[in-house]
Amino acid sequence: MARKTKQQALETRQHILDVALRLFSQQGVSSTSLADIAKAAGVTRGAIYWHFKNKSDVFSEIWELSESSISDLETEYRAKFPEDPLSVLREILVYILEATVIEERRRLMMEIIFHKCEFVGEMAEVQQAQRSLCLQSYDRIEQALEECINAKLLPASLLTRRSAILMRSYISGIMENWLFSPELFDLKKEARDYVAILLEMYQFCPTLRATPAS
Repeated sequence: MARKTKQQALETRQHILDVALRLFSQQGVSSTSLADIAKAAGVTRGAIYWHFKNKSDVFSEIWELSESSISDLETEYRAKFPEDPLSVLREILVYILEATVIEERRRLMMEIIFHKCEFVGEMAEVQQAQRSLCLQSYDRIEQALEECINAKLLPASLLTRRSAILMRSYISGIMENWLFSPELFDLKKEARDYVAILLEMYQFCPTLRATPAS
């Protein structure tokens, strides 16, 4: 009986997150209250507070679920390409772009972050968390690039920090522009080509290379 109750609690929690995601996308984060989420989810406000401290906690949980799916994917690709870190990196980037089109939850999440969220008031603490995640993201990208360099799949002189900044900005920019005007280009069809362009820059762009010491 206790196991069933725990399962029901997990299902309720996920239902609240799914409803919150849709409301944030439709109304914007600042215009959506916990009372709105409770009403749309068909639960009491007490049930909301049982699972979450406040609205920013709900938002952070949605974001963490989105990020964890990419971590799981990395594990899968590392098993598929055990000696090829560049293929692992390529497939993850392609997934991120394609999933923005074909996976509703990820598309809504990206739409909220880029176009439906103001990091003010109670959401200010989420902005600080996002900054921390951004720095961690640069570190993870740099580590992935260094693995590619060690495997002789990228130039040894590649400026990894500059390349990490370029990668995050490039991928985020493509997603943001597509979400703003999806009719302008076919992101799902062209995702692999956009990733190929980025990786070719790493291979051949002289401005991404360290200058030899004189």
